[in-house]
Amino acid sequence: MLKIYNTLTKTKEKFVPINEDLIGIYVCGMTVYDRCHIGHARIMIGFDIIVRHLRLRFENVNFVRNITDVDDKIINRALENNEEISNLTQRFIDFMHQDEGFLNVLRPDVEPRATESIDDMLYLIKKLIDKGLAYKGENGDIYYSVDKFKNYGKLSGKNLDELEAGTRVEVASDKKNSFDFVLWKSSKKNEVSWDSPWGLGRPGWHLECSAMSNKHLGNHFDIHGGGADLAFPHHENEIAQSEGANDCTLANTWMHIGFVNTDNEKMSKSLGNFFTINDVLQKYDGEVIRYFIISSHYRSPLNYSDDNLNSAKSALTRLYIAIRDLSVNDSAMEEISMRYDYENDFLAAMDDDFNTPISLSILFAIAKEIGTTTDEDLAGGLATLMRKLGGYIGILQNDDFLTIGVSLSDDEINQKINLRTQAKKDKNFGLADEIRNELSELGVILEDSSTGTTWRKD
Repeated sequence: MLKIYNTLTKTKEKFVPINEDLIGIYVCGMTVYDRCHIGHARIMIGFDIIVRHLRLRFENVNFVRNITDVDDKIINRALENNEEISNLTQRFIDFMHQDEGFLNVLRPDVEPRATESIDDMLYLIKKLIDKGLAYKGENGDIYYSVDKFKNYGKLSGKNLDELEAGTRVEVASDKKNSFDFVLWKSSKKNEVSWDSPWGLGRPGWHLECSAMSNKHLGNHFDIHGGGADLAFPHHENEIAQSEGANDCTLANTWMHIGFVNTDNEKMSKSLGNFFTINDVLQKYDGEVIRYFIISSHYRSPLNYSDDNLNSAKSALTRLYIAIRDLSVNDSAMEEISMRYDYENDFLAAMDDDFNTPISLSILFAIAKEIGTTTDEDLAGGLATLMRKLGGYIGILQNDDFLTIGVSLSDDEINQKINLRTQAKKDKNFGLADEIRNELSELGVILEDSSTGTTWRKD
């Protein structure tokens, strides 16, 4: 039984689909004006894990994640670069997809762009105006009238009276309420714009996701998600827009990925304490980054540091060492399923709000069993099971993990290992140590055993 923590109810609930034949999940995606950072990687990987498990449990899952390709930051960056907005956004979309590939993140089923959804946004604005939930300000912008939506604050737990009492922001002359938010921005000189019944302009950021989720998943769907920073006001405003316009629940379950912190501060571009995925990939393999991220529960804070990434690298390496040189043995799987509960325990952990730390601990339990058995067939079967379960969370699928990134060829390394073996036979231990140290400096770790010497990358 799959249980998911629902931000809306603040409880872990049994997941009951609207329609078991097709699960709908919408995730707020990236604003593409710069390289994605590790905080974005956590969103990508977190929902990749969630969608992978949903697809294990349900036959059809429609995963929609949008791209914001027009907003103030994009416009300003294009002006700084003196380039067309479409060129800027496409470049960073390509970088984003490249990063996803390195992190083994599967692409969403649908990836709508804001600039391709303008008609849907205009339709939604008209519905809100017709229902008295939106109005035109003196400056030409269209605003959502927050106090007209009686359930405003139900996701975040905030209420308008408390917000009003706590704010020091003066109400703009064109707004009726300081918390009214823009649906349509009237165009400024030389700014990208689209025609509308209210004049040239462009959509407000909150409006985009309501329009795109409604278009691709309908007015009522199963899961809506994003980063924890989006719960208020972005997701609160989405609820107000969509439910105000359509008179029905937007999403049954709301999911939010925890922050990535640097020195106990939230990582973000605005604070300048972020590390791009591309920067981190220069030092660590993409699977190491993925392991680092899933080693914490998706709702928990995650502290970024080289020490934590190095620990993730060591842990992942131990898992790969356990299955090294063990060939696939499907014939042993039936016996393993009768003797062990590893797969059931793994899936039970994932059914419990996608508990990846527990799932990883089960992989280590299997690795320990492999290390203690003398039955080669059983070891091969356990290794096959490890690879299978690892595949459920997107790891342990790279047969070259222990050797990638080494500048020497296999033949060159094996020649040096043979020279070292002969030096040890000749009791020339100084030369043997020199060869080991030379290989270590090149990122090659030698491991001696009773059956000979093997190697892996550092």
